[in-house]
Amino acid sequence: MTAPATVFGRLSMRSRVALLAAAAVGLGIAIASIAAYFTVSRQLYASRDANLTVRANAVASLFRNPDQIQGIPFDALRAVDVTLGLVNANGVVSMAEGQRIPPPVGSPEVDVARGLSPESIRTATSQGTEYRVVAVQARLGWALVLAQPTKDAEQLLDRLGVVLFLVGGLGMVAAATAGLAIARAGLRPVSDLTAAAERVATTDRLEPIEVHGHDELARLATSFNSMLAALAASRQRQQQLIADAGHELRTPLTSLRTNLDLLAQDDASQGRRLGTAERRELLADVRAQVEELTGLVQDVIELARDEPPQAHWEPLDFAEVCERAIDRVRRRSAELTFDVKLEPWPARGDATALERAVTNVLDNAAKWSPPGGVITVRLEDGELRVSDQGPGISEADLPYVFDRFYRASSARQLPGSGLGLAIVRQVADRHQATVSARQADGGGTLVVFRLPADPDLPPSSRVLGTFSASSQDAGQS
Repeated sequence: MTAPATVFGRLSMRSRVALLAAAAVGLGIAIASIAAYFTVSRQLYASRDANLTVRANAVASLFRNPDQIQGIPFDALRAVDVTLGLVNANGVVSMAEGQRIPPPVGSPEVDVARGLSPESIRTATSQGTEYRVVAVQARLGWALVLAQPTKDAEQLLDRLGVVLFLVGGLGMVAAATAGLAIARAGLRPVSDLTAAAERVATTDRLEPIEVHGHDELARLATSFNSMLAALAASRQRQQQLIADAGHELRTPLTSLRTNLDLLAQDDASQGRRLGTAERRELLADVRAQVEELTGLVQDVIELARDEPPQAHWEPLDFAEVCERAIDRVRRRSAELTFDVKLEPWPARGDATALERAVTNVLDNAAKWSPPGGVITVRLEDGELRVSDQGPGISEADLPYVFDRFYRASSARQLPGSGLGLAIVRQVADRHQATVSARQADGGGTLVVFRLPADPDLPPSSRVLGTFSASSQDAGQS
């Protein structure tokens, strides 16, 4: 057997809204109908009892002895649908002339005749008919009993119950219809979202949907459109990355194939055409191109991969990260001088990624620095400033230096892929840091990398002083 909750869960949202609306209205109508039925029933019975009591007292006041009851015409009693009788203390009943059925008489009525009770009201059955029986004192020693059938009141209540039931049923049908219409109109944005999601899944086209109003569903539609826009932008960046990577990979691969073809042809020829020095030069060129290709692939992978989880982050001193990056760049830039001053800066993050970013900034400065130039590195209050003495970046190129594969026209002939500073910006974004580039005051380029501090980490007690590296001490660690 299928559980009701499972059946309800299989219904559409519109059907569920309509069903819930009908159930709510039905419950309200049922409560109102029950309350109305019992209120009318109580008022009807109370009114009937009061009317019978008033009539019984009025009739009882007319009698002086029990024989007078026989003078009351039975047709008059039948016209008002009542049965009349006098009962004495012994339970003997006197009736009107022509009346064949006495009113129901029991101990409550006899107690009234005996003076033990001023009056009595009860429901009794006589010969298959239900009566409402009222007894009041007539004279000492006997009581007047007035009985009226209850069938009229019961029929009235039965008709009222049928009417309330029909009204409740019609109300539930109307509520279900209205709920379905309201659900159809109110859930139209949800239907649009569903259709849009199905269209995206089927056609792979990230087209936004039209937004109406300013309610919660409109906000949901707006958020859905924002998600589509973000997916479209992400797809465009992926496509651009693939296209740019393919373009950048084509050049070293073509050069590699050409050099390898020359070496293969020389090995296949009868007499060697290339001398030892030429072959050594070709092999060195091949090795350099392989290294360039390896670095390019690593950079593309770094830019394409998702952000590493925060769980791998660790407390670190940004000054130590910068010092390791400076030592690495110093070893391969022996002709340059590094003027360094680093202050401790406690932070939290990926030390490897931060070191890679600082290394890329320093490599970029070293690439543009003239022989014997000075690269100035300062770390103060979490702000890393790296400046060189190169030609600087033109105003036209400044907005794009951190874009993937962007290379200024003056850098087309220099080695590199245009991914180094893009990786710097990606690392900065992952660490909620900021990075910018501008013209240095004394010429050259100034790159500023600002890393937020970790307030939970105490500042390091180690202070790094100023040191410089020149061509004489470049080989020292």
